[in-house]
Amino acid sequence: MAESIEILIKALGDLRRPPSGRKDLGEALRAVTAAAAATIAGVECADIVLIGKDTFESHGATSSLSRELGRIQRDAGGPCIDAAGVTSVVYSSDLRSEMRWPQFTEEALMVGVGSVLSFQLHTRTDIAGSLNLFASKPQAFDGAAVALGIALAAQAAAELTAARAELHLRSALASRDTIGQAKGLLMQRCGVDAAHAFVMLRTLSQDLNVALSRVAERIVEDHTASL
Repeated sequence: MAESIEILIKALGDLRRPPSGRKDLGEALRAVTAAAAATIAGVECADIVLIGKDTFESHGATSSLSRELGRIQRDAGGPCIDAAGVTSVVYSSDLRSEMRWPQFTEEALMVGVGSVLSFQLHTRTDIAGSLNLFASKPQAFDGAAVALGIALAAQAAAELTAARAELHLRSALASRDTIGQAKGLLMQRCGVDAAHAFVMLRTLSQDLNVALSRVAERIVEDHTASL
């Protein structure tokens, strides 16, 4: 256990150390699943599932088997879905006697999976997720595996939260720039100052029941098309 914790501490340190270029979300999540496979005893493959309103994505799969298990759960449900949604840690120690997910269990046993351990990613975003560990043997994971998995799931959640925050910031900055361009066009066309141009944009937004940023985008698009 002590040796596993030392290995994990080093792995987490490596995860938090950015490379020469900025690491994107996919690379960050692949680093987490690679660390799970390297540091948690019993893990034979791993992946991270992210679930949005209309999306289901597997990230950082360490093998084709973990990608296939993600596909099965997308279609039939399973431990990664339960962990992402309502339960912080989901453990099936022996799929041969598992009753919670009949279709997933049947297909997982067919491809040689004996036990599964999934951890919720606590992100406080609009994306639900789980870190999922798979082993061919039943009873493959112990308390140390759970403790290490919780730590790595927290790291994955932090990466996802940071990525979502950056995306929202970029979107906000892009909207601000577009609104500024639209104001400038209205000032030029209508001979008004910046304050009046903004009032015109806001009034259009309210009258059309369309987001202010979208109204601004349309004005800029129409101007670009007319050039």
